[in-house]
Amino acid sequence: MRWLLAMLLVLAMAPAMADFSFRFGDAVVATGDSGAIVIRKAGRKPDRIVTLENRHGAAVGERWEYYLDNKQVNFEIRDGRVVDIQEIR
Repeated sequence: MRWLLAMLLVLAMAPAMADFSFRFGDAVVATGDSGAIVIRKAGRKPDRIVTLENRHGAAVGERWEYYLDNKQVNFEIRDGRVVDIQEIR
């Protein structure tokens, strides 16, 4: 019974775990990678860079947006590292 419950929990977490990495062809970008690694694995610079600000207007990071065939992939960069990856269809 415990094994079944554990498996159900792992399956329920699978969609949430998908946001920790993104595949560009054969290269995988994961949270914790540097911005330079993202550019190298993507094969190009982002299509758009948006400055992220705190409530006082101070810059706290960037959102790098890549526009692919039928989706948009956003990489949130803080302190030079990827902290979040979002795939929008």
